[in-house]
Amino acid sequence: MTTIAVTGHIDLTESTSALVRDALDALLRSYAADGELVGVSCLARGADSLFAEAVLAVGGRLAVVIPSRDYRRARVRPEHAPVFDRLVKAAHDVVVLPIETAGRQAYEAANSVLVERADRLVAVWDGTPPTGRGGGTADTVLEARAAGIPVDVVWPDGSGRTRDAPRPGRGQ
Repeated sequence: MTTIAVTGHIDLTESTSALVRDALDALLRSYAADGELVGVSCLARGADSLFAEAVLAVGGRLAVVIPSRDYRRARVRPEHAPVFDRLVKAAHDVVVLPIETAGRQAYEAANSVLVERADRLVAVWDGTPPTGRGGGTADTVLEARAAGIPVDVVWPDGSGRTRDAPRPGRGQ
């Protein structure tokens, strides 16, 4: 059995989501073919949910780590709620961390659980360094590498984040 956890950006462009999903499908098929695959995800929008869907699509089992008791109510946006709820129902294992409020501490704790459970980490990551706030994609990659966990970076050519898009009044 191979257990693969995910970390990644939530702010993927629509075209990037399609590219990432294709790349995840290809990557996870190779692990599913070797035996039983377990994917571990926090189910945030973007990379986490794309990964969870890809795990299920290749016949893997899904384990979910929910960062805090209020995470669903406080942090899951209405447009993402149906996907989040469907994936929670599809999971074979759901762990809700004993932290009351979603925030940096909860995300850091959840990422540590991901790394502890993982044989490998998939990072849907553009290579941006850590922000210094903790709990982000780069922080999780660094934590996994420090623990000796192999990291597969998925960032297909042509990928981008919505924060990179030009915004009215902010210049090109």
